[in-house]
Amino acid sequence: MKQHHPLYQTLLDGMARYGAEPAGAVEETLGVPVERIRRHVVLAPWWEPSMFDPACFGRAEYISPVPNAETMVWEVAPPQGEPLTFIKTHIGAPVCTDVALALGLTACEACLFIGSVGALDPAMRLGDIVVPESSVCGDGTSRYLLPGTLAQNDPFGMRAYPDAALNARLIRTAKRIAGEEGVGFHVARNFSIDTIFAQFSRIDEILAFGCNTVEMETAAAFRAAELAGYRMAALFSVSDNTLQNKSLMGGREAGERAYRKRVRAAVFPGILHSCFAENADS
Repeated sequence: MKQHHPLYQTLLDGMARYGAEPAGAVEETLGVPVERIRRHVVLAPWWEPSMFDPACFGRAEYISPVPNAETMVWEVAPPQGEPLTFIKTHIGAPVCTDVALALGLTACEACLFIGSVGALDPAMRLGDIVVPESSVCGDGTSRYLLPGTLAQNDPFGMRAYPDAALNARLIRTAKRIAGEEGVGFHVARNFSIDTIFAQFSRIDEILAFGCNTVEMETAAAFRAAELAGYRMAALFSVSDNTLQNKSLMGGREAGERAYRKRVRAAVFPGILHSCFAENADS
């Protein structure tokens, strides 16, 4: 039985006040019945199971009711171990956080967030694997996940954290497998932004927070998972490095992008499945 944070019940009570039943709200958010969600969940803003080597990742069955649904859900049968749920939320903290909150009313016990991350560190190369130890809030969604009034809440600059035990397991697993595959691995201090276009004039400010990666979802997602009563950690692939003039807006070479895709396809499945297997045994 999940131990929800008291604020999570406040969120549910708010829905009930306006006629929304929790189970119905979950199905509206996820697009599938509550019972289709497994205890192990992969949460991805943009990636899909087809991006991974099926021999390593397993067979994925799309279970959302319509193609290209707003939230896309697959059930994955890995080569070994129990099935898991894979959810594509689409990009940005608002939609990702809604899904993360909805998972609190499902069987989800452990969730691994996966996606791309921008490096702000000359030691990181495209395709390297990153696990964040924290994510600094630079988003607006997190304001809704605090107990005060919206006018009073200002979480900007606050750090949100993954589940300590799951993150330690993920770091250990990712470091080992990345080392075996000859892929760079880093533990990072992340900053969650709300905009790509407008971030570049703020890079020095982001660096001043002590951060060396940027993405858009995990500061809010970590906080949502904590409220909802399940464990979450994040696994990133470096997609760009602004400090090397290899940003999402230009400068990345075709070979670097191809290398990153190969690492994602071949290396990520083993990390995910190994981490979930350890969770199942713990």
